[in-house]
Amino acid sequence: MEVKKSLKPVNYTNAINFLERRVIDVYNGKKQELLWILEHNSIYTAGTSAKDSEIIDKKIKITKTNRGGKITCHGPGQKVVYFVLNLNNREKNIRKLVNNLEKCIIDILKNYKINSQKDSKNIGIWVHKGKDIKKIAAIGIRVKKWIAYHGFSINLCNDLKQYEKIIPCGIKEKGITNMQDMGVKNFNNIDEIIINKFLNVFP
Repeated sequence: MEVKKSLKPVNYTNAINFLERRVIDVYNGKKQELLWILEHNSIYTAGTSAKDSEIIDKKIKITKTNRGGKITCHGPGQKVVYFVLNLNNREKNIRKLVNNLEKCIIDILKNYKINSQKDSKNIGIWVHKGKDIKKIAAIGIRVKKWIAYHGFSINLCNDLKQYEKIIPCGIKEKGITNMQDMGVKNFNNIDEIIINKFLNVFP
């Protein structure tokens, strides 16, 4: 698997176009699978099950994308972890793929002494903050010819006010948090930890 890290913010559309090309190359056996860690500049994206009623501030620009899921936002202080995985050579089981992604994120957060869990009704990773349950990581994938791509995002120290303009992931009754809000002050080795945990789950 090729591991790629981008130090500067990557344009969202350019990133998705890159992934789409990589899917074809992986399917045709021309390129390896991919793990790519990056950040995006501020952008709101809508997955295939998004609804207009989930946009609270009608002035914001929404970029439509072909990943599963609803509306979310990306921006500085959030790690986006993209992948291209060939399930033809692994296991053609999408539920297991999602379970493994959830396990990977939980393991990453555990490294920072954050206890998190999945939710049987809502995809993503959640933490207890006082009496509230808040989302700290989102997952959105697409599978084409049994090649899985797109990925997940983990909130490190991003601006949580961005989420007030939408109903994030279509869920009204639960909030959004980040690792900084959970007491983490140092993210220096986060890329290496993500790579290590991902390759443990997807060798």
